[in-house]
Amino acid sequence: MKLKLFLISLLFTASSMAADYKVDIKGMHAAIQFKISHLGTSWLLGRFDDFSGEFNFDADKPSESKVKITVETKSVNSNHAERDKHLRGKDFLNVDEFPQATFVSDSFTLNADNSGVVTGKFKLHGVEKTVTINIKKVGEGKDPWGGYRAGFEGNITLTLADFGINTAKKLGAASATLDLMIYLEGVRK
Repeated sequence: MKLKLFLISLLFTASSMAADYKVDIKGMHAAIQFKISHLGTSWLLGRFDDFSGEFNFDADKPSESKVKITVETKSVNSNHAERDKHLRGKDFLNVDEFPQATFVSDSFTLNADNSGVVTGKFKLHGVEKTVTINIKKVGEGKDPWGGYRAGFEGNITLTLADFGINTAKKLGAASATLDLMIYLEGVRK
């Protein structure tokens, strides 16, 4: 009986401890999307098809959680080949010189309602700045394949000139900011 109680206690303790997660790119359960005004008349929507990431999360101590994401900028996809070529060029992402964008968290705050913020270093177009991303924990639990998953979504509005991308000069003031939406589902390692 004591052994059984010990094992149950051990299982409960292990499930509430910090865990490392790999973002599920292979299963297509993650996305990084963006929205930017096109000439102040409509929205240009797009995504980055190639990225990777990992996070550490402890539901009992969310403030100790960490996130790291790397985006391959050449994977920008606005569903228009000619425009994507332009976005990869020197006027915008300049992917030959700046092939990756990265985010590494410094702090993580999660409220009782599962909303919160993650602050960290975001590097884009060769410029690194501290940014704060609004987040929401979507959920966590066992999956049908014997694994354990946790999911978060986040959003941030970036002023592109802060990163040396002067879209306002090319496309007008309405294009000065970009909304970035991040959807991450991680599989516990």
